[in-house]
Amino acid sequence: MSRMTRRSFMKGSLLSAAGISVASTLASSARAQVRGANDDIRVAVVGFRGKGKGHVESFHKLDGVRVVALCDVDKTIIDREVKKFTDRNEKVDTYTDVRKLLEDKNIDAIVTATPNHWHALVTIWACQAGKDVYVEKPIHHSVSEGAPMMAAAKKYNRIVQSGLQGRSDPSLAESAEFLQAGNLGKILYAHCLCYNRRESIGKYGVQAVPDYIDYDLWCGPAPLQPLKRKTVHYDWHWFWETGNSDLVNQSIHDMDLCRWLIGANDIC
Repeated sequence: MSRMTRRSFMKGSLLSAAGISVASTLASSARAQVRGANDDIRVAVVGFRGKGKGHVESFHKLDGVRVVALCDVDKTIIDREVKKFTDRNEKVDTYTDVRKLLEDKNIDAIVTATPNHWHALVTIWACQAGKDVYVEKPIHHSVSEGAPMMAAAKKYNRIVQSGLQGRSDPSLAESAEFLQAGNLGKILYAHCLCYNRRESIGKYGVQAVPDYIDYDLWCGPAPLQPLKRKTVHYDWHWFWETGNSDLVNQSIHDMDLCRWLIGANDIC
């Protein structure tokens, strides 16, 4: 990714609701598609070491849905996942640059399971390219990114969805219905604590970037800084440039559960 693109993003130009722009041909060609009701939904997954991998496996179990493209900056992950498709005699296209993926007008929707700092930009670009989006939590890396994402979804008439796994738990859904029916009276306050144990994140220092990772693309809209931790694919959570700490990584589930159970569904 060019430094100009990164600087532009940091200045907010790419997230301007009035000035959202990527290659104009992407949106125009995608909107020109007319899909039949019986066509398979063709999905691309961006980032698939963790949650993305789970989405790929889930899509394989659904009728009418095909994973047709994978995108990741880690070549070893791509190779490992492609082998699974090959073993099933299935074709899948691969990319390291999401911008190239979005040029494919045959893709209907994308799932973005990248590190947090990429969520907003991938979502906006996908909307411009005429693709619906499922974006992993958190929906965006910073509060300022939320409104432009909503503006892009509205402007390009796209579905943009996010979710937390607790919302798919039947027992929790039953509990929410019970509480919202007033069976325990009016709930005025909800408090949650997360006791998940984690090892110390320890100290950090400059690390060598693995040669199988396109680190420039990995940084994307974040500042291009030296790698600080060896565990590239997880320790990004602990740095503000790319993550949001465990408050968003884990506690978001607990906060959402509290809001859901008491029926607090308004957008803050």
